[in-house]
Amino acid sequence: MASNGDDRSGLLVGFLIGGVLGALAGLLLAPKSGKELRSDLRRKGEEALDEAKEFYEEARTKSKAILEEARDRADQLRREANRQLEDARAKAREVLRSAEEKATGVIEEAKSEAKRVKGAVEAGVEAAKHEFSKEDQKNKTKA
Repeated sequence: MASNGDDRSGLLVGFLIGGVLGALAGLLLAPKSGKELRSDLRRKGEEALDEAKEFYEEARTKSKAILEEARDRADQLRREANRQLEDARAKAREVLRSAEEKATGVIEEAKSEAKRVKGAVEAGVEAAKHEFSKEDQKNKTKA
């Protein structure tokens, strides 16, 4: 995009310089008195200077407008990026909170199940002890 603008401005400068040089050549080659020639040269020089000033001001105005537009767009993009980042952070916090709640529930269920299994194992161990003790007493009474 930038090279397209450079091409146009280069072309305009080329036309401007070519026009000035053509006018200068025409003045120099035309049969006029020295006073007339100097007057024409001064007038053409002033015209060329005025055109150059006008071109400069136009380019300056356009570049300011483009720069301002770029700044505005950058601000819009920055605000949008910040908004999306904050939305993503909020969603991440919600997912984390939900995962923590689920993990807490699973942990509590696991603790409860572990206590139940522990109680069953302890009861089984006690029952086995009791049975072995009965068996042992039977064997002692037989012997």
